[in-house]
Amino acid sequence: MKKQDITKLSSEDLKKEISNQNSQLVNLKLSNRMAPIENPLRIRSIRKSIARLNTELTKRLNQA
Repeated sequence: MKKQDITKLSSEDLKKEISNQNSQLVNLKLSNRMAPIENPLRIRSIRKSIARLNTELTKRLNQA
């Protein structure tokens, strides 16, 4: 997700998206251990996306 998309989400949507991304990351890591996945860079992009979401959520919590 891009930063513009993330800023438009509500705090609840951010939390939901973080949990969705975390579960997706766990599944990708597991499948990569069983057999190499086609695009291992997806793991990196999901980790970065989770970091962006967490950063925005922390920023909002600190402002409140």
